[in-house]
Amino acid sequence: MLRTNALVELHTAQDLLDRLGGIPARRVLLDPRPGTATIRDVIRYVDGDDKRLVELVDGTLVEKAMGAREAFLGTLISRWMSNFVEEIGDTGMVLGADGTLRIMPGLVRIPDVSYTSWEKLPKRQVPNEPVPHLVPDLAVEVISKGNTAGEMKRKLGEYLAAGVAEVWMVFPKSRSIRVYHPATGSMKLEIGDTLHSHVLSGFQMPLAKL
Repeated sequence: MLRTNALVELHTAQDLLDRLGGIPARRVLLDPRPGTATIRDVIRYVDGDDKRLVELVDGTLVEKAMGAREAFLGTLISRWMSNFVEEIGDTGMVLGADGTLRIMPGLVRIPDVSYTSWEKLPKRQVPNEPVPHLVPDLAVEVISKGNTAGEMKRKLGEYLAAGVAEVWMVFPKSRSIRVYHPATGSMKLEIGDTLHSHVLSGFQMPLAKL
């Protein structure tokens, strides 16, 4: 993973945007100055009056790309997953698109949906911290118009490097989902296919339902 001190090699704003995956400049917050942000700054925005969802990458605050369509799909997937988890005996915690997680030191990401087994949470309790240090077992990203291929490639690499066992990338435009596993690679699913999960054994979600 790239570290904050890597920013000393940057010379222009475009260098910074490229480092972050070619994201639009409007998503990069300048308070505090890029390269100097910390977890405290993330909490300041999360707990602020406007409740802005920001991720922390290389000491830079990046606003999460969102959209009504993507939020709708994320909610459907979260509900489908939550119902399944309850049916099999309440095996873990499902978070939605405001579930801010510190998946590595100095790295904060906000999956659109995430699942974490209770085995990772002492006494089966939801963390009290606004940005808990927690690596989910499964992370779902619904691709928005504001996302770039470079950004999602980087985010996928970070999830897998952090120890996330399964990642779903949902592409509303092509009506497809790509499932990633650290050991077996990736698999693309399209309309007519049914998504099965290795993390949630027995889970089935027909893509036509989305």
